[in-house]
Amino acid sequence: MRSIAAFFKLVRWQNLLFIVLTQLLFYFCVFVPLYKPTVAPVRLAWLILASVFIAAAGYVINDYFDLNIDQVNKPNKNVINRIIPRRWAIFWHGFLSLLGLLATVYAVGFHKSYLILANAVVIVLLWFYSTSLKKKMLIGNILISALTAWTILILFFAQVSFRAAFGVVQDAVTTKFFRVAFLYAGFAFVLSLIREAVKDVEDMEGDRRYGCRTLPIVSGLVATKVYTTVWIVVLLGALIVLQLYILQFRWWAAVIYSVSCVIFPLIILFFSHLKARSTSDFSSLSRLAKWIMLAGIGSMLFFRLYF
Repeated sequence: MRSIAAFFKLVRWQNLLFIVLTQLLFYFCVFVPLYKPTVAPVRLAWLILASVFIAAAGYVINDYFDLNIDQVNKPNKNVINRIIPRRWAIFWHGFLSLLGLLATVYAVGFHKSYLILANAVVIVLLWFYSTSLKKKMLIGNILISALTAWTILILFFAQVSFRAAFGVVQDAVTTKFFRVAFLYAGFAFVLSLIREAVKDVEDMEGDRRYGCRTLPIVSGLVATKVYTTVWIVVLLGALIVLQLYILQFRWWAAVIYSVSCVIFPLIILFFSHLKARSTSDFSSLSRLAKWIMLAGIGSMLFFRLYF
């Protein structure tokens, strides 16, 4: 039982549930109301499994290469070498990656081989992120943010033909689907950029000791706060403009939800991060950013109500 609990901790089961929830909401609250499919969503199940397996493999290999850093930053959280041997971590990474690719094949078939290739590239990028890219200023943060957005975009590309996805074939429904998909992907991308920068500050001690060149180590705490401030302001501005836009459709419940559960917490994040000093402060900010992302993804429920 101890090994099973350690395995679920290693693959960050809470984050995997978040991926499942995001993709289920996007499918049933956005895609289904727009296209009203009659076929059982078996492909969706395989696509979700693919995302879960690949993400889990990424968490495993990240902890494998972060062993020394985590012994400084999170000495009681890493299970590799304490419970799960390193050779088993490598095995699980390879096995889960393979399952992710096979699930992608089952989900989209070879007629959408570009999505199989895309997920193969994701696996490779997660490997290089863990070995080197996360140690470089901003590159790792941008990569993880893009892969966070990909968990939404892959459903868009899986449900829409290649020609329609890139605007060769135009129709009103696909255009609306495109806008909603990239709206949520953009939200996830920017909020992930903010959260990754906050986490870099939280992990400065161990990162500095083992040669990482993250933004707070290279440029300092003040520059990092300026960076996160800019992105928070950009996200707040975009969300406020969006609420003003959807008011014309009288989506009152959606606006009230967005203001109270997303915009207001973002304002709290903005002022709290300006005052943050200690590791515990930045740890709290990271958790708040995660809850804001969850609340933002939860707003997909309103598309089910209004579409």
